[in-house]
Amino acid sequence: MSISLDKTDLRILATLQTQGRVTNAELADMASLSPSACLRRVQKLEAEGVITGYAARVDPIAVGLGLQAFVRVQLEKHDNTSIESFIERVRDWEEVVDCYALTGDMDYLMHVYVADLEGFSRFLLDRLLNAAGVADVNSSFVLRTVKRSAALPLAASRAAG
Repeated sequence: MSISLDKTDLRILATLQTQGRVTNAELADMASLSPSACLRRVQKLEAEGVITGYAARVDPIAVGLGLQAFVRVQLEKHDNTSIESFIERVRDWEEVVDCYALTGDMDYLMHVYVADLEGFSRFLLDRLLNAAGVADVNSSFVLRTVKRSAALPLAASRAAG
């Protein structure tokens, strides 16, 4: 699915990625549009699925999630039933905020948030290792977050297009 985006669309998207609570009037001013034209563009970007939603970024420490880990998972079998079963379980685990299917020696990479090491142990032993079809797990704990951003590099997409 390739949607044609012009410089104005990209400017709107870049602003909304970093300033999600900006008013339509402020956004229109930043994009050099009238408020009604800006609103129509935003609604079109939403309707076409370019903008998929809005959310607040929450500080994990402030809500008691002091430990984050990246967990690599290898499955025993790679048939459709095993893969779908694993995916369904992962979608139900609230500790997993992101999960990606990978190439290479591990099948999945999960980003996990828990309160502490005890919480991670419960997640690992009670959920992940109890999931049928998991052959191997390798975990790495985050010591420090160097960069965290939900914003996509829109300038890079313009250069490629």
